[in-house]
Amino acid sequence: MAETAAVFRIEGRVQGVGYRWWAAGQARSLSLRGWVRNRREGWVELMAIGGADAVAALERACARGPEAARVTAVIRAEADDDGSVDFSEKATV
Repeated sequence: MAETAAVFRIEGRVQGVGYRWWAAGQARSLSLRGWVRNRREGWVELMAIGGADAVAALERACARGPEAARVTAVIRAEADDDGSVDFSEKATV
């Protein structure tokens, strides 16, 4: 089955609420590869690589977020597979 790769910009109250940890758990439960990190501008960036249905499921989950988050937008852009071998949390950039 072909894999897809997408990068998401998640906006709203998404920092300081456990969003990265939560998103990584969601991605791992969907067997996705990639990463998630905070951006200094105040949003979260996430790359997801895997089956199209799993990436779409993660996109829907990211729009809800963990309980303390208040997501106002999830912006998706298609991407190239960056070679990630698992799903990780990266440092803020």
